[in-house]
Amino acid sequence: MSETCAAAININQDFCSKCSICHSICPYEAIKRDPETGKVEIDIQKCQVCGICYSACPVMAIEIVYYDYDSLLNYVKVMQEKCKSDTLVLMCRGNSPSTCEVEEILKEQGLSVKNFIPLRLPCSGRMPTEFVFRVLKCGIKNVVSIQCEDEFCRFKEGTRISTRRMLLGRAVLEQFGLSKDALRVVKYSRKVVYDAEKCVGCDKCVFICPYKAIEAEPFATPKILYEDCMGCGACALVCPHSAIQVKGFEFEDVMRRYADAAKRLKEEGKFPVILVFVCQWSEFQALDNPENLLKKAVVMEIPCFKALDPVHIVNALRGGFDGVMAVVCPTEDCKLEEGKETAERNVAVLRDALKKIGVLERFELFTASPRCVGDFGKKLDEFVKKMASLPRLEQKMAEAKANV
Repeated sequence: MSETCAAAININQDFCSKCSICHSICPYEAIKRDPETGKVEIDIQKCQVCGICYSACPVMAIEIVYYDYDSLLNYVKVMQEKCKSDTLVLMCRGNSPSTCEVEEILKEQGLSVKNFIPLRLPCSGRMPTEFVFRVLKCGIKNVVSIQCEDEFCRFKEGTRISTRRMLLGRAVLEQFGLSKDALRVVKYSRKVVYDAEKCVGCDKCVFICPYKAIEAEPFATPKILYEDCMGCGACALVCPHSAIQVKGFEFEDVMRRYADAAKRLKEEGKFPVILVFVCQWSEFQALDNPENLLKKAVVMEIPCFKALDPVHIVNALRGGFDGVMAVVCPTEDCKLEEGKETAERNVAVLRDALKKIGVLERFELFTASPRCVGDFGKKLDEFVKKMASLPRLEQKMAEAKANV
């Protein structure tokens, strides 16, 4: 982290009671405790801004930039009035299903919910029991927490911690004579979807999967071991027929979304037209408040650096975007550490391809972390300014074609 970067989380020593709960609960050992004085401090270099310590502090001594309780509570109140709903659905960023998928997931649990308030969080462990009680007091009658499976949790212990809190909350509600069913926990992890009919049995996915979640079968298509799948997207990248894809990040759907966006922005006369692919763990604020970026760029999430398909960058530049920016986690912050060398090789090949067609300056890859407030916004502004100094890409390509 640079010296000019403002930390997204810190401990207010004036409020801290030195109980050391945050020290004991941090899954990254990012909170240091002085054994003599009991003073605790956050090692921002190790911190992943999961917010588990923030949700565990009994005296609210930990201050955090993203998703503070007052803002979340205000959001629920506003949405409650707007949606006329009394059901709140908490979603972890790791699964963060679309609205339609939420309904499908809840239906599998015997819950029929057509109208609900969605609340997306970096991790289910970010939410304390107190917040749940506060929203119930505001008129919410049902709270459903869609949590990642324990082994799938990107923040190691977030799901387990949240599950215990929800169970505790249910017990408290029962003691007050209220229905414990007001709080429900649903386990769901975003993984690959496999269409065996499209598979040609090339076994590329078997060799590329960093988690050994795909097994080759003799005289048959590969077998997906869903209990081992981490949803990184590496397999989808090498599949020549899109037989295997990460649910929610399907190739054709992603392409359609940014192509439609490019067409709309060009019709509006916007310049430069920028596309940004962002790893969902490298930036929090912008991805959960996309309206703040609409005037600057089209932002598309990817589940991991390994899911950054070079084809999308080339296709976007040929399809109307003046520049494409990719933002991924630093190596030390990667939530899916296995197989990152695959992503790096893909980018190397991509750069070579862009150089050959004369648009290399139109693509930049940055690393960013949510621990550094404003880092993403600064890099985006610099990139937009750079693209604005260049001629429209369509114009450049037309001139190049005329000179051939």
